Amino acid sequence: GGILVGIGMALPLLYESQISGASGYAAASLRPSNPSGRAGLYFVAGLVLAGLIWRLAGGHLSDAEESHLGFPGWILAGLLVGFGARLGGGCTSGHGVCGLGRLSHRSLAAVLIFMAFAFLTTAGMRMFL
Repeated sequence: GGILVGIGMALPLLYESQISGASGYAAASLRPSNPSGRAGLYFVAGLVLAGLIWRLAGGHLSDAEESHLGFPGWILAGLLVGFGARLGGGCTSGHGVCGLGRLSHRSLAAVLIFMAFAFLTTAGMRMFL
C-alpha cells in the first residue's frame, strides 16, 4: 500500500509540478472547468466510489470505529477539517507524504503539530470517555 501511495503522490509532481494532497484536490474539484479541477473531481469521485464499493462488498467499521455523531456531526467535522487544512496550508497527506518527502521545514512543523494534537486528543478521549 505504501508503494502505491508513493506512486500516487509522485505522478502529479512529475507530470504537473503539483503537490498531491486531499485538501488541494477537494478545493480544485470546485473548479471543474480547468484541468486541475477535473483531476480534483476525479479524486473526490474516487474517494466516494471506493467507500461505496467497500460497503457493497460487505465492509463495515469495527465497534471501536463506529461514530455516534450522526449526519450533522459528520458535516461539522468535515467543515472543521477543511478549515484546519486551509489554515495549515495543506492537509496531513500533502504535508506528511509530499512535504516531508521534499524535506520541507514547514511540512515538518505541520506534521509535528498534527501528531502532537492527535496524541493529546486521544489521551483526552480515553480520559473522559
